[in-house]
Amino acid sequence: MTTPKNVMKMIKDNDVKYVDFRFTDPRGKWQHVTCDITTVDEDTFAEGIMFDGSSIAGWKAIHESDMQLMPDPESACIDPFFAETTLVLVCDTLEPLTGEPYNRDPRSICKKAAGLVKSMGIGDTVFFGPEAEFFIFDDVKFSATPYNVGYRVDSVEFPTNCDTEY
Repeated sequence: MTTPKNVMKMIKDNDVKYVDFRFTDPRGKWQHVTCDITTVDEDTFAEGIMFDGSSIAGWKAIHESDMQLMPDPESACIDPFFAETTLVLVCDTLEPLTGEPYNRDPRSICKKAAGLVKSMGIGDTVFFGPEAEFFIFDDVKFSATPYNVGYRVDSVEFPTNCDTEY
């Protein structure tokens, strides 16, 4: 089990410069708040960090936009794609006045569903994940000339023709 103390050691051992607090919006898109390492300590795991919920589509109005991210130390990992060493922490989104999970946070919804499954005796493990979906096209062309921006996608399985000849 990873503790906040373990995460702080990971930060020191890897000379981490930034912490990226990540969460998912209702549509499943990753959102994040990146902070300089000097703003993160062990108390961050008990107090969380505040952010503006009105900037997330479908969440909060501007007059009620204060929200709290509570990092999960178990999710700590180094993101290999950042230019500077950056630690990633996946977070739960909470209502800051009550400390309760936000009712539109997908992670909180999953946790609630898992608890319900266990409490009903239906099962003890629940798996959630993205819907992996992709298309393979035989040919893709695009045009970005003035007054003629468009695309054409052709596929044996998904025949589509858009735009005009170019």
